[in-house]
Amino acid sequence: VQLQASGGALVQAGGSLRLSCAASGRTFSRRVMGWFRQAPGKEREFVASIHWSGTDTYYADSVMGRFTISREYAMNTVYLQMNSLKPEDTAVYYCAAGPLVTDYAGSYDYWGQGTLVTVSS
Repeated sequence: VQLQASGGALVQAGGSLRLSCAASGRTFSRRVMGWFRQAPGKEREFVASIHWSGTDTYYADSVMGRFTISREYAMNTVYLQMNSLKPEDTAVYYCAAGPLVTDYAGSYDYWGQGTLVTVSS
């Protein structure tokens, strides 16, 4: 599985962005997909994940109610809709694929290159 993240941009606080992660490879449909982020000087942290069936999602408390993860099988793409953005959401966002719906980064065995989201106050 190869992953390509895109959609990062500079946005004002309170605004919205949608990140995309395009996946290639036959096993995409059976992989759990996740989003992680890493702010400058901080460790990578879990944001959201979605089961391969699309019916089971999991969010970090910090983004619950503001972010929505979804997947489109026809396009082999996973999305992260981010609303009500805050300056503390500023980070490089990475998409990842793995076998389990989990917030543990080590469980994901494929990673995209990251896309930068900057939220200005």
